[in-house]
Amino acid sequence: MSFPIIIIGGGAAGLMAGIAAARQGRQVVILEKKDRVGRKLAITGKGRCNVCNTAPMQEAIDHFFPSGKFLYQCFSRFYTQDLIALLEDNQVRLKTERGGRMFPQSDKAADIIGALTRSFTGLGGVIRTSMPVKALLLRDKACHGVITQDGQEIQAAATILATGGASYPATGSTGDGYRLGGMAGHTIVPIRPALIPLVTAGDLAKRLQGLALKNVQVTVWMDGKKTTSLFGEMLFTHFGLSGPIILTLSHGIVQGLEAGKNIRLTIDLKPALDHKQLDARLLRDLDTFGKKKTRTLLKGLLPASLIPVCLDELGFDPDLPAHQITARMRKKLRNWLKALPLEVTGHRPLREAIVTAGGIATREIDPKTMGSRICPGLLCAGEVLDIQADTGGFNLMAAFSTGWMAGTSAANG
Repeated sequence: MSFPIIIIGGGAAGLMAGIAAARQGRQVVILEKKDRVGRKLAITGKGRCNVCNTAPMQEAIDHFFPSGKFLYQCFSRFYTQDLIALLEDNQVRLKTERGGRMFPQSDKAADIIGALTRSFTGLGGVIRTSMPVKALLLRDKACHGVITQDGQEIQAAATILATGGASYPATGSTGDGYRLGGMAGHTIVPIRPALIPLVTAGDLAKRLQGLALKNVQVTVWMDGKKTTSLFGEMLFTHFGLSGPIILTLSHGIVQGLEAGKNIRLTIDLKPALDHKQLDARLLRDLDTFGKKKTRTLLKGLLPASLIPVCLDELGFDPDLPAHQITARMRKKLRNWLKALPLEVTGHRPLREAIVTAGGIATREIDPKTMGSRICPGLLCAGEVLDIQADTGGFNLMAAFSTGWMAGTSAANG
């Protein structure tokens, strides 16, 4: 009797693993615990699905942590151009946006899910939904299939663990893969949120809720020492901060918070100007608009919603004529514009993280096959592994690429 390849999880990694294995003519079954596949894919990129990035392979690898080198083999076998070709074969074309981010031209994540599903089922693949897996079928320290929640044993020629992480649990990502991987003897690196919005002290962020800032420089200070800095876009929320650069910086900040460090951010609202140039700009404005009120003067420097906050933070009278601003006040304003301070007190819960950091230790996975080094018959792919990246489509590309490698290896094993 020929046993199928079983894939646990019908997300990005699971669907791609299924396509790769089915292309080899193998019988493949995806077991998905929810009522349909691709539920987390459906909400990525705010429903638009940032599937990948145009960055060259080496540049992309540099965006991963704790080490992107693990992905060399996978990216060499299946990378952006391969994903584009697969999607185009299934009538989905991509477009490129800022930072090399690639989205479906329709801006609909559903089109990506549809293309992957059609590709898999068109190759004879079978999807069984509402089929949670309770345990791996283990004998003699090897995996021989799965045991479903209702006690059914399904034997397999190979089993691919592609259950995702532990964020957005409503989509099915509830950390099942860590439990199943642990059953097989794998080391599970403690999980924590990655790409997560931050909580800040005070009411400044709440007062600015909904304000998006572009082309700003955010610097992170831990226990008074500068650790890193990023240029780009950010967003104020009712609880603190979010947006692309905040999410990217959050990985190190979460680790710092866990270590008990005092963390402060400064926002450079005018990164294109150094202090001398900004001071010259302020002097020019004061000379030109000296009779105007201070709040009116600031309209040329700040978004409208930021002006009253700036005046309150600095203790300036909004009705003060601009020509009455002293050199000391001008310096105070300049310093605030170059380093608006915010204290980070925490982060949003793991369930709100875009991806989960931690997971199955990559040292226990063969990067040339995605096969387990300690449990024959088991392969792993996607977010269940301890590898994460910055925003920009890199995480989904890793899921697709590791899924492809796992599916190909399972079919040829």
